[in-house]
Amino acid sequence: MNKVANSNELRLPKLIGDGMILQREQPNKIWGYIGEGKKVTVKFVDTIYETEGNREGKWEVCLKPLPDGGPYNMEIKADKTIVIQNILMGDLWICGGQSNMELPVSRVMERYKDEINSYVNPLIRMFKVPMAYDFETPQEELIEGYWQPLTKRNVQDFTATGYFFAKKLFEKYQVPIGLIHTAVGGTPAEAWISEEGLKAMPEYIEQVAKYKNKDYIRQVLEKDEERINQWLQRLDKLDRGMSSKESRWFEVDYEDKDWATIQLPKIWKKEEMNLDAGVVWFRKKINIPASMVKKKARILLGTIIDSDTVYINGQKIGETGYQYPPRIYDIPQGILKEGENILAIRVVCWQGEGGFTPDKPYKIETADESVDLKGKWLYKVGTGTAIEALAPQIFIQFEPIGVHNGMIAPLKNLVPKGVIWYQGESNASRLPKKYKQLFELLIKDWRRVWQNEKLPFIYVQLPNFKNIGCEYSYSTWAEIRDAQLKTLEVAHTGMAVTIDIGEWNDLHPLNKKDIGERLALIARSLVYDEPIVCSGPLFKRARVSADQVILAFEHIGSGLLAKGGKLEGFTISPDGKRFIPARSSIKDNEVIVWHECIKQPVEVRYAWEDNPENANLYNKENLPASPFKVNLLEV
Repeated sequence: MNKVANSNELRLPKLIGDGMILQREQPNKIWGYIGEGKKVTVKFVDTIYETEGNREGKWEVCLKPLPDGGPYNMEIKADKTIVIQNILMGDLWICGGQSNMELPVSRVMERYKDEINSYVNPLIRMFKVPMAYDFETPQEELIEGYWQPLTKRNVQDFTATGYFFAKKLFEKYQVPIGLIHTAVGGTPAEAWISEEGLKAMPEYIEQVAKYKNKDYIRQVLEKDEERINQWLQRLDKLDRGMSSKESRWFEVDYEDKDWATIQLPKIWKKEEMNLDAGVVWFRKKINIPASMVKKKARILLGTIIDSDTVYINGQKIGETGYQYPPRIYDIPQGILKEGENILAIRVVCWQGEGGFTPDKPYKIETADESVDLKGKWLYKVGTGTAIEALAPQIFIQFEPIGVHNGMIAPLKNLVPKGVIWYQGESNASRLPKKYKQLFELLIKDWRRVWQNEKLPFIYVQLPNFKNIGCEYSYSTWAEIRDAQLKTLEVAHTGMAVTIDIGEWNDLHPLNKKDIGERLALIARSLVYDEPIVCSGPLFKRARVSADQVILAFEHIGSGLLAKGGKLEGFTISPDGKRFIPARSSIKDNEVIVWHECIKQPVEVRYAWEDNPENANLYNKENLPASPFKVNLLEV
């Protein structure tokens, strides 16, 4: 049982509030809390519903199905009267996963600024579920939250993937769209599955047993916080750049003549800097033209591993505490001056390796001018070799069942149209070969929560990421993608292939528009029953003819296409261990794969890398083929 305090006074859960969206054409529960036996009356769209509090102090009514429309008001009356305003009937979508679903519109503004700033739609609304975990019992209530319409003020907080998904669906159907945003950065799949749902994988249940003790959790977190704080204090104490007797290393008049030079941007190994962890300082003289001095300016510094503090002419401009967010800092008026300016950056490396991510913007800019910051910099290690690497922070919310109990269980009374899901990165660094089983358990578990065995579940296959490989060796991201591909065996699921829209140097690719719109395309087919091509080619079967492998595909649309030139991305193996680039071609909407040195191929793979940059098999609807592998001994 949860956790909701008994009260004789009428009270509503956070999900039932002004601006909410209810699922059209379905019965919807309205529920709340009140003393046992106390009568509750709900009036909605000319219908009156009556009930009373049960022994547990709860009440609920079930609204009759209604078509899309609104806005409506709802009156709930007991010992007092509560009026909920501006309710819409529309389509309600769960937006789940980890950081790439959580990533807000504010993070992609640089890419889509004009589009986002010009679009307001109060018929698209989002409820952001606050991060919460519990390892003892599924919770019934959220700790906070409210419905937000898509306005210029609110849009920055919307899930970017969900934003573009909802926008595309509304554009097509003109139906109100509600987004239930329940995602947490870094969470593996097992964190989103209930204890009941994980019974088939008891190793996870054993793993979480110790977290059922709240005192244990408190002790772990307090100890970890103390460990990190002590490390940071020691770091600051050892950093000569902040404690130098002459002057601090960010100051304009500091003498940096003995500093070494480095070309930025780059990522360095700890051996290059001779440190296991610590602080590295960077300085650069930059010339600013008079035309930029009085204009609104900002500095862009890509992304930095792991954290940074930026100074211009001795004044702190901005800081970021971890590696992933783009560094975009406004420069206050009066700091830039005509001619020579001093830019200093303090970079903290938690585990020795660090740097400035290549292929990102590095510049100072105004609306119409910019100064490039790439090239030669001065640098000096501030902490020497006296500090050890900082072990990663402990995040209890990553443990099995926790966020399910805190962030999914309280949503059980909703009636979702479907789920969109973007997750898998965390499981790639854990046990990727278990991901298919976990993912299928998660889908089954969520369908149990919402009592709908056919609940549509549409997900993002992991995009391209990391350095381009050439050895065709083991790839954890390829393993996750393969598990996601095979999960299509589960009924009422759909998968958006995204190996063409990721970024090699960013775990959080900015192209959330294509991702959201590909999810919407699948929804149009899977959920709204439009007869459209919604997927790129998916491997169907293989046959061997002499020394050639002939591959057939589903979802070929108007036909197969090698985008941009000759067909690439296939590898072939004589023994299932050694893989070499294969020759390939398209004939009669099948793919032929071969290599003149391999007479009896054993396995063929397509796009089987973390970052399969050259993979270019598409259908003519411009949707990419999913990576796959096929063991030819089994066909």
